[in-house]
Amino acid sequence: MVSSRNSGTAGKAGSGLRLAIAGIGLVGQRHADALDHVAGATLCAIVDPSDMGKAEAAARNVPWYGDLESMIRAEAPDGIILSTPTKLHVAQGLACVEAGVPVLIEKPLADDGDAARVLIDRAEKAGVEILVGHHRRHNPIIRKAHELIREGHIGTVRAVQATCWFYKPDGYFDVAPWRKKSGAGPISVNLVHDIDLLRHLCGEVVSVQAQAAPSVRGFENEDVGVALLRFENGALGTITVSDSIVSPWSWEMTSQEYPVYPATSQSAYQIGGSHGSLSIPDLTLWSHGAERDWWSPISATSMPRGASDPLVNQMAHFVAVIEGREAPIVSGREGLRSLAVVGAIQDAARTRDTIYLVSEAVEAARTGAEEPRERNGHLENPAQ
Repeated sequence: MVSSRNSGTAGKAGSGLRLAIAGIGLVGQRHADALDHVAGATLCAIVDPSDMGKAEAAARNVPWYGDLESMIRAEAPDGIILSTPTKLHVAQGLACVEAGVPVLIEKPLADDGDAARVLIDRAEKAGVEILVGHHRRHNPIIRKAHELIREGHIGTVRAVQATCWFYKPDGYFDVAPWRKKSGAGPISVNLVHDIDLLRHLCGEVVSVQAQAAPSVRGFENEDVGVALLRFENGALGTITVSDSIVSPWSWEMTSQEYPVYPATSQSAYQIGGSHGSLSIPDLTLWSHGAERDWWSPISATSMPRGASDPLVNQMAHFVAVIEGREAPIVSGREGLRSLAVVGAIQDAARTRDTIYLVSEAVEAARTGAEEPRERNGHLENPAQ
């Protein structure tokens, strides 16, 4: 049964919301730190069965709980941040929905698209907000890039290239052996953030082709993945990901978003349009003068943008959503769409088939209308 106890906070800015965090590892700690910088909300509890979780709760002077349900019953929080392992997201998200508590779920939304769809459907029917932690959308760099593209500064988007190359040390895998297993390669673990940004900037993905290469370290999973994307507006995109390539070309090393990664002056994405091109995250806009002509000089303009912590921005947005002042920027449904594209890349790499995703059909399926056929969990080309 859905609780109505949150209804009294709607529309009341600065009402002193009480937020709990489940999972206080590295990402959970960053969420807790971000919450310290958000007015109108405080950390009320930590859920983490480990000794480290108990110690972190003591250090932050908040109650500690070993399981989510006990915390919900005892604390009745106004919102919950789930930064637990991905395999727990759906069950814990459903517990939040059942209690009527809005929830921010760290990306990826789930490790199974069908289970994630059940979670989102139940939340929508219950009227409980689910946000997905694609925090890069809250970065001023991405806000400015989205604005430039939407306002037509590069014309019609025709193509995009995205590079996600980095080298994870052996110790990263040794401390968590599950990272060596099938299904835990960089396509599953790392690519969903980049896919979410490409959808946000370039539109919905309608078909995918992909290939993957086996791990050179002898693990069960891939360590290189390459995908060809077709977008709803006809644009084409390529995206490559690897956790075994030494390079400066990844969001982490180019955006200067998180100081733990060494900063480079490179860019990770190039978006090409009919009137110009944009590189991201350096936000350089390239265009000819009056004549679009490859023999004419081309100019580079560094576009201005603000500077702020995207995790703090995301947390402030979560508070605003709970209070009814804002609609979710990355809703559960949005997170599900990005997850579906990653799943399509995995399927395409395994089968060497083209996988078709039709966003309108996804909505039709949700509302019970007639939908295209499905194969491997993805929508087939309705023209076939």
